[in-house]
Amino acid sequence: MAYILKTLNSWFWWENIWMPINCTWADFVDREGLVFPKPHQLYATIPYAFVLLIIRFFSERYVAIPLAKALGIKNVRRVKPQPNPVLESYFRECSRQPSQSEIKGLAKKCNCTVHLVEKWFRRRRNLEIPTVLRKFQEAFWRFSFYLTSSIVGFIFLYDKPWFYDIWQTWVGYPFQTLLPSQYWYYMAEIGFYWSLIFTLGIDIKRKDFMAHVVHHLAAIGLMSGSWCGNYVRLGTLVIFVHDTADFWLEAAKMFNYARWEKTCNILFIIFSIAFFITRMILFPFWILRATLYQPTYYSTTPVIAYFLFNGMLLTLQGLHLYWGYLIFKILKRFVFLKDLKDDRSDEEEEDSLTDTEEESTKSGTKNSSGSSKHLLSSSHH
Repeated sequence: MAYILKTLNSWFWWENIWMPINCTWADFVDREGLVFPKPHQLYATIPYAFVLLIIRFFSERYVAIPLAKALGIKNVRRVKPQPNPVLESYFRECSRQPSQSEIKGLAKKCNCTVHLVEKWFRRRRNLEIPTVLRKFQEAFWRFSFYLTSSIVGFIFLYDKPWFYDIWQTWVGYPFQTLLPSQYWYYMAEIGFYWSLIFTLGIDIKRKDFMAHVVHHLAAIGLMSGSWCGNYVRLGTLVIFVHDTADFWLEAAKMFNYARWEKTCNILFIIFSIAFFITRMILFPFWILRATLYQPTYYSTTPVIAYFLFNGMLLTLQGLHLYWGYLIFKILKRFVFLKDLKDDRSDEEEEDSLTDTEEESTKSGTKNSSGSSKHLLSSSHH
């Protein structure tokens, strides 16, 4: 087993995979005036991820919650359905939204009314949906990180020649020295995506959940690989292009949860413009051009990493097209129907019965229609 692992390790770090011909790992030893990225430095991204999770916990608790309250978002407590093993088993194993005939069968089996079974499933489904405050907290954290990353990224890049002339990303390659700003930019970004991987089980799950998983893994793979191959200049540009659009989306989400519709609409339109400029123009015609086309001027025999990295970059571009399609659908609905709802999220269903009414129904007592109407209207206050 040890021999197999040693062989796989030697194959993985084979020079022909990562660097041009006539270069070896011995050439990447730090010397006077030159500092190179080291693969073992990537281990530090794991503890950095946990540091970011700690920062996230405190920022969501002590900044996001007060901000949400200031914007009018309340921490609504969900009413739990009455414990019922039969209905719970059906909910978990059969269907979360049973048909009318199935509801009638369950009502007979549980010896209760159809209305009560419908109410039980509605409340049970609501427990699976995160509260508006929870959504706001998550959006606030991502907004904070992406905004900070964009500002810091611009500070790190604005005076670099490759920020304006992308050909400069290949000048002197592979013997390009690693700058301290590039080190911290990479460590923070990879650590952030590791933190998102670690919290996949507790973060809000949307319909494009798998697309996000693929994106996070591709991002970590790309950044880690570009670090090992010293494609850091290009890597920083890829990071910057992505983060500069994302904080607009998270800001739009926050104001959407606060029901500031006009502000949300304006922010989402700004995000859409930023997304199409960065992901549909700059990424394919600036970044991908630099990774697919320009390396052929510096080497007639591309290394294996050339195909691996470009494969992952093209995967990212495929995700950009998928998300661009979703954004276009939302914008189309907004233009024609004035509706800016996000199809990826589930919405909470209204709960018109109180616990007292449910107990009354369970014991066979009927409430008057006037009382029901009063409860229904009061639930909106």
